[in-house]
Amino acid sequence: MLNRFEKHLTQKFPFLKDSPVLIAISGGVDSTILTHLMHELNTTCSLAHCNFSLRAEESDLDEAFIKTLGHNLNIPVFTTQFETERYAAENGISIQMAARDLRYNWFEKILSENNIKYVLTAHHKDDVLETFLINFTRGTGLDGLLSIPETNGKIIRPLLNFTRDEIYQYAKTNKILWREDKSNSSTKYIRNKIRHDIVPILKELNPNLLKSFDKTLNNLNESQHLINDRVESLKKHTMSIDENNTIKISVKKIIELNNPKAHLYELLKPYGFTAWKDIPTLLKAQSGKQLHSKTHRLIKNRDELLLTTLKASTPEITFIPKNIEQINVPICLKFSETNTTELFNTQTAYIDKDLLKHSMSVRKWQKGDYFYPIGMNGKKKLSKYFKDEKLSLLEKEKTWLLCNGEEIIWIIGKRLDNRYKVTNNTKSILKIEYITD
Repeated sequence: MLNRFEKHLTQKFPFLKDSPVLIAISGGVDSTILTHLMHELNTTCSLAHCNFSLRAEESDLDEAFIKTLGHNLNIPVFTTQFETERYAAENGISIQMAARDLRYNWFEKILSENNIKYVLTAHHKDDVLETFLINFTRGTGLDGLLSIPETNGKIIRPLLNFTRDEIYQYAKTNKILWREDKSNSSTKYIRNKIRHDIVPILKELNPNLLKSFDKTLNNLNESQHLINDRVESLKKHTMSIDENNTIKISVKKIIELNNPKAHLYELLKPYGFTAWKDIPTLLKAQSGKQLHSKTHRLIKNRDELLLTTLKASTPEITFIPKNIEQINVPICLKFSETNTTELFNTQTAYIDKDLLKHSMSVRKWQKGDYFYPIGMNGKKKLSKYFKDEKLSLLEKEKTWLLCNGEEIIWIIGKRLDNRYKVTNNTKSILKIEYITD
């Protein structure tokens, strides 16, 4: 196995021989054998072990075993202890998800603090089959069936080409000790149930199950490559990015495709969307309809879908101190007194300073807001003004108002209020510049 492993590393991961790596080790046979293999090949590696405090004394014995292993092989060992159950409860997630979050966040910290490039995990061919079956029973797309990739960013899985039996045999032949997790024999977990109850039956039906499964995975990977090529072509045909980094998707071009839902799925899955029953309805929804993922927002705007990153909320209102020359938050405004006005410029407003009876403030628009547009008689609701100007929901949300008490002075960068315009009776002119560069 050592020779095959060395050849596999040389062909697939030649960079690992010259780069320091971190091996995620539980003490079980898989990660212990990975450690021995990397050590036999004289690679520069360290061990990282998480004590999840889930198995009382057994967890402590695992940690002690790994420290001894590191000492015997002269390999540095990083260990940490987590209150996994408390973390899971506080974040409303499963124990398995909590352990994963804690583990990989800690790995990332070790990498950055110790100039290590990669994390190696000991997933093998049987793990891939089990994950495939788990995702298959739950319902999944092609990505879920492909399950565990050999490389995922900084995560490398060099044992995916080897079976559990091969790993056990190597351990026994070379008299290598490991820690056996007793919970692995319990079928209350879905993975263990599939491992102990389902896979043996499948292997009875097909003694060459893993080889057949390899062929299936290769075929699925080829299909995935075709889909990826199609998606890249689709992006060029249907998507564009404006100056504000808003991604625009043409509704018309999506509807013209065969199976618009499937195409939308491929376009949007990198952005974390999961409401696939609702997303296609946006194609025919009214402007303003929107859906959210944890990181992004999708908005229908006339004949486009707008995709933006979710950002932290801004303060509801920011008051402007008197006689200040400039503010930089939440936007940049520059204030100065002048004796003249220049030609119209949407980035600059000239107002009658003596009309400012209250503190000025900057805020976003609210339902019910109205102003008196300069050049027009009477008042107008901002919602009507935005509609007439054909502003999208995103453009409305990015619009700021300069106010005097409850009254709107200026829809910043767009329209001044008639009540604050400079007239022949104005004695003091305040120049306000909206700085966007």
